[in-house]
Amino acid sequence: MTVKDKVVVITGASSGIGEATARLLAKNGAKVVLGARRADRLTEIVKEITAAGGQAAYQTVDVRDADEVKSLVTFAKTTFGDIDVLFNNAGIMPTSPISALHT
Repeated sequence: MTVKDKVVVITGASSGIGEATARLLAKNGAKVVLGARRADRLTEIVKEITAAGGQAAYQTVDVRDADEVKSLVTFAKTTFGDIDVLFNNAGIMPTSPISALHT
């Protein structure tokens, strides 16, 4: 399976595994949407990805706030189209069944 042109939303993307995943997927052609609380880091990462020829965008999000998570999903869909992969990497996330997610 290739990730080229797939839309991937990553929470907890301002450092560590989330950042590394965003960089790797973008390098391999995915359209990545980064979400985290630290706008300064997200801005820097997106600039570096796009400077290297990748496609990336970000929106700040606190995953403890359901409205912010919904806003991130809407932003991703508006920016790149339907979402192919959600990488829920943030350290804190309320639990609910996947069937409860409305897009």
